[in-house]
Amino acid sequence: MGGLASGMVAPFEKAGDRTRSSGQVMRLNFFRPKAKAAIAASTGGRVVYAIGDVHGHLDLLDDLLEMIAKDFAGLQRADRPVLVFVGDYVDRGPASRGVVDRLIALIEAADQKGGFEVRALMGNHEQTMLSFLENPEAGAAWVEFGGGETLASYGVDRPIGRVDAEAWRDIQASFQRLTPPRHVAFLRALELSATYGDYFFAHAGVRPGIPLDRQSPEDLMWIRGDFLSQPHRLPCVVVHGHTPEEEPFIGPDRINIDTGAYATGVLTAARLIDGPPSILQARKSRRV
Repeated sequence: MGGLASGMVAPFEKAGDRTRSSGQVMRLNFFRPKAKAAIAASTGGRVVYAIGDVHGHLDLLDDLLEMIAKDFAGLQRADRPVLVFVGDYVDRGPASRGVVDRLIALIEAADQKGGFEVRALMGNHEQTMLSFLENPEAGAAWVEFGGGETLASYGVDRPIGRVDAEAWRDIQASFQRLTPPRHVAFLRALELSATYGDYFFAHAGVRPGIPLDRQSPEDLMWIRGDFLSQPHRLPCVVVHGHTPEEEPFIGPDRINIDTGAYATGVLTAARLIDGPPSILQARKSRRV
């Protein structure tokens, strides 16, 4: 594992003077108050780490990646593990640009050095960011949606108060100029879903009762109530983010790993093999 761990962690050296996060590995009991007993599920022999909504918190992401590398080393396996990011890398947090840079570096390291296989899914916030890059009229809604922090991370002043159409065109032009082409290419290449064994990964969830190959992009990125309020009746366990909860949710047919990093300071990953998942979390701690 030495080469794999170093290949994964080395690109993620962190600045010394900033808030650090602390990590923990937690194995969840499937009889928690809000969840029923989980069904038996398999990844088809792969070790898969699913990472929840990052929302511009590069510090938490870096610490969680280090935890994952150490956790996989402890498994003493020779096969290639998988990282599945379930989307919402940008908006709300202070370092959206840095998070995108980190994900691109991970993908490039995987391609060049044979590190973790990386699957990056599209969240509704990436879709909205792309919409503004293509259409200035999407700007007002995006800023209310957390896009102002993303603009700032790329060096564009966040608009204050009501902004007219001409001003939005100017803001879009600045954003287009300051967003690296490789970032735009990364966003456009994001996947809508991934499947490993019995697990189906999507940002928001699925439309209950609709076969997986007929799910709409809109539902995969945006669905909430219809998915969360009833069993989805599909032959898989859906691993998703999108709807923040204070703790990870593990139920009979879905796992929610969005713990609202932008609000709680907690970024969550689930390690999936065969049998019960293990939860890894990076948490912000006070500056010392």
